[in-house]
Amino acid sequence: MATTQLNPYLSFRDNAREAIEFYHSVFGGELTINTFEEFGASVDPDEGKKVMHSMITTDAGLALMAADTPNHMDYSPGGSISISLSGDDDATLRDFWGKLSDGGTVVVPLEKAPWGDTFGMCTDKFGTAWLVNIATASE
Repeated sequence: MATTQLNPYLSFRDNAREAIEFYHSVFGGELTINTFEEFGASVDPDEGKKVMHSMITTDAGLALMAADTPNHMDYSPGGSISISLSGDDDATLRDFWGKLSDGGTVVVPLEKAPWGDTFGMCTDKFGTAWLVNIATASE
């Protein structure tokens, strides 16, 4: 059976390695990091150690990718996208929330929302916006 996945891909200027290692500490799973130098893709010799591609994959099916944007390319951080984490695993989602909001900015506290679920919004210390929705258990 063929499958299709939608995977968030975050761009950074010079701190993709630090960011993806932080996200790895949040989500766990397997982390791979490759530099421009490793792929022979350095346009600027000073940028060879920057991250060309990195990826976290977890047994739960989460995937997150990140890379550094080379200096010769335009870079506009954040503002146009948020990443949403949702489900009914209260403990796991609260753990993700705690780690992502630590050192960042809580926009909407993680609390009971008008639609009955627990919901919160934060921007992590790397400027990535996150929405966390914990579904209320069915009665």
